[in-house]
Amino acid sequence: MLRLPAAILAALFASGCAISQHVEPVPERQAIEKVYVEHNPDVHMEELNDSLVGMFEDMGIESELYRGTRPADAEHHLEFTANWTWDLAMYLTYFDARLYEQEQLIGTAEYDARRGGGRPDKFGPTEEKIRPLMQELVTGEPAEE
Repeated sequence: MLRLPAAILAALFASGCAISQHVEPVPERQAIEKVYVEHNPDVHMEELNDSLVGMFEDMGIESELYRGTRPADAEHHLEFTANWTWDLAMYLTYFDARLYEQEQLIGTAEYDARRGGGRPDKFGPTEEKIRPLMQELVTGEPAEE
């Protein structure tokens, strides 16, 4: 029986396990004074709504959560979705955020661990996975590790 070297088997296994992150930042750091975050009642972890507000405030941008109709003075607003999956523990599987100026999309951030399979780095606090993406979305600069 032929046996593949362990390195080849590991490479084959790892090739199907991917976590991707993609950010299209706000162009040339537009002046964003306040962001309204649309409350998403469908996310499994309800505290993510408030966490996103806190992330903007930590970057020096006033932020407010709204439900239902977007406030009339909302020049910038964020819409998002997030999903979690169970695999020995709950972990963030997918996050997508879209930042708008009025009705125009000006930036996006995505975290996708749906093909994360056997990767142990798929586990960990949701906020630690999202915060660097949100920083890059607003500033255009990747977060320092």
